[in-house]
Amino acid sequence: MKAEIQNLSEEILEIEYKLNSYIPSTLWVSDLHGEGKKFARIIKERFGMLYQTCREALPHAFNHGKLLYITHTIQKRAFSYDAGVGMDTQDVVQCLVDILKYKLENKRNNPFTENNIFIEAIQRLVSSQKIPHIWYEEKWFSQKLVYHLSKIILEIFLDHLIVLGDVFDRGPQPDKIVRILQNKSVRNSMSLIFGNHDILWMGACAGNQSLIAESMRITFRYDHLAFLDRMGIDYSSLQKFAEKTYPAEMITGNYKAKNPSARSMEKALSIIQFKLEEETIKRHPEYKMESRLWLDKLAKKLKNKDTQDLNDTHFPTLNFNEPQELSKQEKEIISDLTKQFLTAKKLKQCIQIFFEKGCVYHIYNNILSIHALVPSTEKGEFDIFLKLKGKALLDYIQKIISVVGKNYLAGKTNKEADISLFFYLWCGSQSPFFGKDAMKTFERYFLKNKELHKEKKLFWEKNVQQDYFQRKMKEEFLIDHVVYGHVPRDHKKGQRISSGNGFAINIDGGFAEAYLNRGHALVQTPKMLYGIILQTEGEPHKDDCVLEQIDIIEEYSHPLTASDTFLAGRLKEKKKVLRQKLKQQEAKNL
Repeated sequence: MKAEIQNLSEEILEIEYKLNSYIPSTLWVSDLHGEGKKFARIIKERFGMLYQTCREALPHAFNHGKLLYITHTIQKRAFSYDAGVGMDTQDVVQCLVDILKYKLENKRNNPFTENNIFIEAIQRLVSSQKIPHIWYEEKWFSQKLVYHLSKIILEIFLDHLIVLGDVFDRGPQPDKIVRILQNKSVRNSMSLIFGNHDILWMGACAGNQSLIAESMRITFRYDHLAFLDRMGIDYSSLQKFAEKTYPAEMITGNYKAKNPSARSMEKALSIIQFKLEEETIKRHPEYKMESRLWLDKLAKKLKNKDTQDLNDTHFPTLNFNEPQELSKQEKEIISDLTKQFLTAKKLKQCIQIFFEKGCVYHIYNNILSIHALVPSTEKGEFDIFLKLKGKALLDYIQKIISVVGKNYLAGKTNKEADISLFFYLWCGSQSPFFGKDAMKTFERYFLKNKELHKEKKLFWEKNVQQDYFQRKMKEEFLIDHVVYGHVPRDHKKGQRISSGNGFAINIDGGFAEAYLNRGHALVQTPKMLYGIILQTEGEPHKDDCVLEQIDIIEEYSHPLTASDTFLAGRLKEKKKVLRQKLKQQEAKNL
């Protein structure tokens, strides 16, 4: 009986701690697009967050020069005297202790995992106890103290990382990004949202043949053969077929690969992809994608020699009578690649974290995180797909993805309808990961008329600026903000990442080469919500913490705690139930 009373008391106390704890410092980053080297560099430099953390923790009297000096001290984990700043060892150590205290106010777990004289000294300082002057007077001691203080601060100042998807494609090292995310220190405090490019690879690994062709086509389009080699995918049969059937010198469509062999494979896979996609579209009329059926039109044009609007007329595997039919060699190639995608160990290790940790959306501190959008109509209502809309639609999609993931990871076969859904999620107009009327890959490859290449954006961007739709979102998801990526903002053209009232926040990391100079990340601390303009490759190196790189969205009137979030209601209700149980147990114990 007494044990039950103690357990209930501890649960109530834990809830009280949570309600009175500052909200975690959280970083959002989106659209990494295979740029492993850049992501590793920027995450090492902490996305410019460190300066803001110092600014929040230290007195307002600290000017920019002093804040920058302390920031650099932490980054270098070393103290060097600067006469211009005028701070001695003891001043610097006290600043680091104040920053550490600020961060420890929100930590229930013990960050002092090591056990040595330096950690003992730091613990005394944090407890406002004195330490011997030798720690400040002797250089060896002072440098070690600064080193260990800086090390602990760097380990704990970021509480939570949210990745808004699109880890794959365009860049050469998605596997490097995955390795960073799989690191225990990152994985345990990370939320991972699916992007449409992740959905593409997840569906391919689960056995969707059109997505296998498409994921490989994109890989060859950007000449990333080395990535497939690292994943253990053998494309030698495809290469032999492609080089013979589609010699690089005969390719006149808008193919991008620079390597001649990759260019041939890009075209071979595009034709296989289009044939398989059209089979899926015909099997699933509920997708309403009949406008994407181009092969019958192409066959008719070629048959009638009506090709003046085409920029490529070399289609040796196209059966004019049955355009969707794969040739014998195409069937053999896609069958071989399907078997490899289903069984490749290194590819499974790379994709596993998405099925295990990934989600369609995530709500945290009153903020909804999604990759692209919640499907909506021109009139500002939630759009209906598969007879569902809003949160119910996203939850259903999550359920299907989870089922497919469990089967794939267990080596079991998935239902055709389930893995076909991944195709729609990749490029369908009502997909929460896409947001355009159609993916115009066929038109861009083969049609001269560039007006037909344009992919029309749908209504999300307009709707999230409107009060009516914002109210619907708040009621549907119980949120104060929505954060999404997918489309970059160009700050050099004066574009802000947030709507006028700060409800909708659009971040895209700008990691892909085509998006350079437009990348952002987002940070929330107990004191403010702000965007960070990320530096780009080739740009003259600047301090990653300079104030001009910060786009402040909201400064809070008081440091936010869990009691300021929608989570507070659930916690208080749980506390009420626990208190009732505790009273009952205490009455029995009398």
